[in-house]
Amino acid sequence: MIGSKKNLIIKELEEGTGAAMAATVASEGLRSGVRVWFADLNEKHGPVAEIRPYGLKGHQINLTFGNFSGEVIKQILKSSPEDIQLAQALVASIRKNVEINIPEQSISDWRIKDGAFRIEAKIRNQDHPYEDTTVIATCRDVIVPMMAAMAELIGYDELDPEMTEEYPLIEGRTLQSVVKRRERNPRNRLLCIRIHGEKCKACGTEPKLIYGEAGSIIEVHHLEPLALVGKPKPYDPRTDLVPLCPSCHSAVHTRRPIPFSIEELQKLMVA
Repeated sequence: MIGSKKNLIIKELEEGTGAAMAATVASEGLRSGVRVWFADLNEKHGPVAEIRPYGLKGHQINLTFGNFSGEVIKQILKSSPEDIQLAQALVASIRKNVEINIPEQSISDWRIKDGAFRIEAKIRNQDHPYEDTTVIATCRDVIVPMMAAMAELIGYDELDPEMTEEYPLIEGRTLQSVVKRRERNPRNRLLCIRIHGEKCKACGTEPKLIYGEAGSIIEVHHLEPLALVGKPKPYDPRTDLVPLCPSCHSAVHTRRPIPFSIEELQKLMVA
């Protein structure tokens, strides 16, 4: 049944990581799973995440490396301390009721040293494990953080070469050219929301509590405006980004070129 969700899984992972993905159905029948990887590396030359049924009411996700991943491992071993910290934070952001195991390493301080590296995750007690909403939740809560961490270490950047004349180069170097066309790094958004939650930093509104399923509209605001950054730099989602509701996000940008600070906007609010 999970095998029938291949296209849905690709869509969720591309939106969550910013990178082009490919996938295949792993075996057939009711117990089928899906294997997904970065499209430019193919299944044998980089990280692969596989989702399968676990028992009658769960999902199991394993992240491993293909047999010919030597070049990618070499590139990962050159990762900066900042990239490693962000990758670790992405994996650590997986919700606590998911069982995570990184053999012989801790979830907070792991390293990729060779192709034997793996991450194992198990989700139990799902009422409807084969429904779209459940598969989407597993993708967003587990597989996206795993693959986003790999993308961070490999060096996938969010800027398409065709965009460089229209947008400044502000969120890192371009090491790969297989990413989707995006102005900002979706991995930063993912971490910002995982760290700070979905409550507006300015007005305190939490859209999901008001709109339910339609409330996933919180936006991420760069405290240092992207347009004013003169050279590429890594962003720390813990200190450089904050969640804002759409109204407050629009309001801070009514002043240009330097937006209102969160404190200035709060002082402007009419009680």
